[in-house]
Amino acid sequence: MTVQTLRRSALKIDSADIALDGGSVEDVRASYMELTAMLDRLHRRYLDVVRVELESMGINNINPSQALMLVGIGDEDIPVRDLIHRKGYQASTVSYNVKKLSEYGYLEQERAAHDRRSVRLRLSPKGRDVVARLRDLEQRHMEFTNGRADLAKEMEAATATLRQLDQIWAEYITFG
Repeated sequence: MTVQTLRRSALKIDSADIALDGGSVEDVRASYMELTAMLDRLHRRYLDVVRVELESMGINNINPSQALMLVGIGDEDIPVRDLIHRKGYQASTVSYNVKKLSEYGYLEQERAAHDRRSVRLRLSPKGRDVVARLRDLEQRHMEFTNGRADLAKEMEAATATLRQLDQIWAEYITFG
């Protein structure tokens, strides 16, 4: 038996295991479908939150995804390839967004002296200002959880579940 076959079998949901946990296959399927729909909706909603914040800052030349890319770069001096590999952006998206963010003055690019193909990115002062404002926004939103131990515990549980789902999907992509 190959490693790929073992991984595939480990990823399959066993009806007997589900029944032991007290849920039916249909319940798990419904929860899974609701969760994946919720992930999509929450992502779009968060982009709307970022859009509203950008508008309040008077910024209309970049979109929320580009602003979040700036947050992803943060204080780092990062090679473009790391945005693709470590931060999970698609190569075509990165090249377009880096070009636009540089044109609008949010990013600075520097070619490596030893390899002219390698480009390092860092935020310009204008980009650092956007990131600071978005981090303030995140801090304001996190303050809603202060004094709500139940919500904090539920967020930890949700994060753990999402990490597991991320791992399952990553294994599926890798091993089929």
